[in-house]
Amino acid sequence: MVADDALEEDADPIRMRHALERLSAWLAQAMQEGRSALNSLRSSTTERNDLAHALQRAGEELLFQHSIEFSLSVEGSSREMHPIVRDEVYRIAYEAIRNACAHSEASRLRVELSYVGNLTLCVRDNGKGIDPDVAAKGKGGHFGLIGMYERASRVRGKLTLSSSAGIGTEVELVVPHKIAFQQPDPIRQNWFDRIRRRL
Repeated sequence: MVADDALEEDADPIRMRHALERLSAWLAQAMQEGRSALNSLRSSTTERNDLAHALQRAGEELLFQHSIEFSLSVEGSSREMHPIVRDEVYRIAYEAIRNACAHSEASRLRVELSYVGNLTLCVRDNGKGIDPDVAAKGKGGHFGLIGMYERASRVRGKLTLSSSAGIGTEVELVVPHKIAFQQPDPIRQNWFDRIRRRL
């Protein structure tokens, strides 16, 4: 649209130059975001089941260009997760952190991960909040929030987004423990138990 607008008045070289400079800056930003997204997908699949470590790296990577105080807390011991669930949770968290960095104007960002009972993830900032319509339906032409809801649905999780002006935004995901955590194979467990008894 910016390029089309500039070409309408092709006799004005100053206006065309400003439009091309804006377009160049936007393309550079889009390229950087694309690289970050690809890196996050790559690291998500190469990091084994250490979700907390992957979230720490995601936070550090995204906050490198933003001056936000970041913290991560983990409740309970890390548990073996189904790889698909782990990746979907990671991508939801990554998008929530990215949104907070890009749009919230927050000074603090906190990520909480709990393995106690169900798997619970909470991303909380102290920024300006999100418009209620955008929070409910997403922003036209953007798929970040819609994608988060779709990912949560795929792993039978419940995604809740609460936000208010001046207080900030909280994204909470709860995935039932029976879906999130890999259950031991009873046949394999019986085999290990028999060997242990023989020893």
